[in-house]
Formats: sequence, structure tokens, C-alpha cells
Amino acid sequence: MAEPKRVLLAACADLPLGDGDEDILLPALAEAGCKAEWIVWDDPDAPIADADLVILRATWDYSRRREEFLRWCESVPMLRNPAPVARWNTDKRYLAELSDAGLATVPTEVVPPGSVPEWPSGEFVVKPSVGAGSRGARRFAAGDVAGAREHLAGLHADGRTALVQPYQADVDANGETACVFLAGHYSHAFVKGPMLSGAAMDDSGLFVAEKVHAARPAADVVAFAERAMDAATSLLRLRRDELLYARIDVVRGSDGVPMLLELELTEPSLGLSLAGDAAAVRFAAAVRELLAG
Repeated sequence: MAEPKRVLLAACADLPLGDGDEDILLPALAEAGCKAEWIVWDDPDAPIADADLVILRATWDYSRRREEFLRWCESVPMLRNPAPVARWNTDKRYLAELSDAGLATVPTEVVPPGSVPEWPSGEFVVKPSVGAGSRGARRFAAGDVAGAREHLAGLHADGRTALVQPYQADVDANGETACVFLAGHYSHAFVKGPMLSGAAMDDSGLFVAEKVHAARPAADVVAFAERAMDAATSLLRLRRDELLYARIDVVRGSDGVPMLLELELTEPSLGLSLAGDAAAVRFAAAVRELLAG
């Protein structure tokens, strides 16, 4: 009988076993012939050298020390998603690249330190370009330039580039639709409620608490997510199946047309606990195929 493949799920010290979403994945990986265990990404004693695969999952403290995290990613031989993807995707300036490539995205102005944005006329959002879990993101009422300037100044004082985006009102009514892909194929979806309307931080302090539920998105939303996958992999010069997982966060603009809010390729929650055993089996099958290839 073949020895099981050793798979490490990378988390952070604040959530060393993730947030519970992967609990359903562990038995599916065992059925697929993998011995899975959690590690903390910056633990020097983590048995990375003995692993057949390391999967980025709950490394949600990376934004506090992104370059250290990326150096660690580059030191891991069999990492998914791979280090170049993490470098590109952990800075939300990728939104401008996708927009330039012709993908419909939420309008985004990149505001590096020392720059002044053109403030949107309606409600808008100011957030750091490097951040996770909506930390540092704030929603402002139309005309609240004074408050926005103060928040922007704080981000710039920390040496952080900011993004300024018009707030998408559809989020208040319908939330964000998160379309999950495994090994390049659409798997399932879930909806996240608005997170910039006074929601509290999670107990870990790493992300704003989310209200989520499983969903069956409309056909045009899934079709748009497919186009987003194609656009991203084209920019990254990868095949779609080279991404073990992806989460495409979609909202509708004022015209009702789907557009990209964020594209998560590094450490997103995948809603496995919402999607059930079938999604966990699909994830485990993608891992098994990757290890066999």
C-alpha cells in the first residue's frame, strides 16, 4: 500500500487551525490518500521539507509583513497557489491590470503616498492596496472628503498605497457573490453580506466578521467569473488548472451588469463548509491530481 502524501495547510499564529472552513476537507483528503495537517507559516519548525504539498489557507496576518511572507512563499518548493501568484495577488493593484486587460471591474484609483485622488461624487470606499479581511477599509458618505482625507493620510503615513473606489450599492441589497473554482473548474458559490456597514471584527482580529450563505448564482454571474479566470491566468501566463483554487467576488453595477470586486488567489475562505462534502471531495481530487502529475 502506497504511503500517504503529506499535505500541509498553512495558517497563521492567530488562527493555527484556520477558521473551521477546512474541517470538512481533512477527511476528504484522507480518503484521497493524503495525510493533512496544519502548520503556522512562519514557524521555523514546521516540517516543510518533508511535505509533498503546502497549501496556503489561513495566512491572514501576511498584510502586516507582506515581504517576509512572500520570501517564505518563495522558499517553499511545492506551494499552491505558487509564490508568483501570491506576489501578484496580495496587492490589489492587480485590479487596474485586469481592467486594462478589458475585464469589467469596480472602478479603482490607485493612490500611492504623496498622491491625491479624484474623490467619487457618491458613496465611496478607501482601503489599503495590501490588506486582508477588510481591515483598513472604510466606507464614506457622499461628500465626506474630510473624513476620507484623514483616513488616507493615516494609510499614507504608514507608507501604504491606497485604493479609492465608488461604493457599489448593490452590495447592501444582495451582497457579494463569491464564485469558487477548483483546479480551474467552477465548483460552488456563496454570498457575503456587506462588511463596511459597521460590522465588527472577528474574535481573531484578522478580518471583519462575515454573514455568509450558500448560493446558486445567476448564469451571467458564473459566465463573468469564468471570464475573470481567463483574464487572470492570461496575465499570469498560467493554465487555469495550475491554480488549485480561486475565488471570484462579483457584484452588479448600477446597470445590473456583473463586475469584479476582488479576485482571491492566495488565502481566501472558500466556503467549503457551506458547499458540503461534494465540494470537499472536489478539492481533494484536485490535490490528488496535482500530486500525481
